[in-house]
Amino acid sequence: MSQTIAQTAPLETTLEHGELLAYDAVPASLISMREIWKSYQMGEEAVHALRGISFDVQKGEYLAIIGPSGSGKSTLMNLIGCLDSPSKGRYWINSKLVSDMDDDELARIRNQEVGFVFQTFNLLARATALHNVELPLIYAGIKSAERHNRAQNALKSVDLGDRMTHRPNELSGGQRQRVAIARALINRPSIILADEPTGALDTHTSHEIMNLFERLHAQGNTIIVVTHEHDVAARAHRIISIRDGQIEKDERIK
Repeated sequence: MSQTIAQTAPLETTLEHGELLAYDAVPASLISMREIWKSYQMGEEAVHALRGISFDVQKGEYLAIIGPSGSGKSTLMNLIGCLDSPSKGRYWINSKLVSDMDDDELARIRNQEVGFVFQTFNLLARATALHNVELPLIYAGIKSAERHNRAQNALKSVDLGDRMTHRPNELSGGQRQRVAIARALINRPSIILADEPTGALDTHTSHEIMNLFERLHAQGNTIIVVTHEHDVAARAHRIISIRDGQIEKDERIK
C-alpha cells in the first residue's frame, strides 16, 4: 500500500511584527528578527535588555534605531552586528540563521556581511588611511594588489582620494569618520551598521557625514544607524523607536 505524505510549502508572505515563521522557513528579508530576547543575570535577578523584538529590514533600506540611554538600542545593535547572540529568538542575515552560530561562525559573518562605523572611528593611529581601510581585506586573506586597489577606490568614494597616505592625527574628525566609512564599505557588506556616527563631530561635519550616508544609500547600500539624536534619525527613511527593551514605534517617514 502506498502512502502519500503531504508537504507544507515554506512561508513566503511578508510578516507583521511579532508573527513567527514556521520553524523550517527561511525569510526573504535581508534581516529578520523573531521574538528576540537578551537577558543578563545580575546576582539573583534576571535583567531583560530586549523583550521579544521582531522586525524585518529589506535590502536597500535606510533605517534609524533610536532610543534613550538604557532603552536596549545598543544591545540590539550588538545583535544586529553579530557582536553578541540573543538569549532567545531567531535572527537571520541574508537567509543565514546567525542566532544559532558559534563565535567563530559569527566572526566570519561579521567580516562578510556587516560594515561597522563607530562614534570613536576605531582607526589605527600609526597607520595611513589606506592601510586602515585595507585591514578587513587583510583578515579576509585578499592579496596585496587587490587590497590596494579596492582601498583606493573606497577612499575615493568618500572623497578622500587625496588623503590616502595621511595618518589619523593628520586628518580632521570628519575625515577620520570618512576613513571609517570607507573601511566599512571595503568588503562590500550587506549592511552598513553605524553606531552614533556623528557623536564626536561638530554640527557642520555631522551634516556632511549624514549627506554621505544618503549618497551611499542612493547607490544601493543598506544602512542602519543607531542613535539617540532625533535630527540624525530623521535623515533615515524608517525609524524604529526602542524603549524598555521593546519596539515602541516603527514608522516610515520617506
